[in-house]
Amino acid sequence: MDKVVSYFEHEEVMIRMERGNRRLWVLCIILIIALLVTNGWWIYRESQYEDVVTTIEAEQDGTGANYISGGDLSFGSESTDNN
Repeated sequence: MDKVVSYFEHEEVMIRMERGNRRLWVLCIILIIALLVTNGWWIYRESQYEDVVTTIEAEQDGTGANYISGGDLSFGSESTDNN
């Protein structure tokens, strides 16, 4: 004859599982809130910076030397070609 398992024999296990499920839902909600807070924080921090555009002048003297400066470029006294 088959043994019929009553609900009361597994009630304790079901109560523990329900408690564990409730804890997992609370953990999910906490993680979602933490995700929203951290994303909001880095978006706020990124919005604090200003975009700065800098113009740089560059020249090449024809011999392979490149001179890049943010304004007037001076090497001191003029030198002559020694070749």
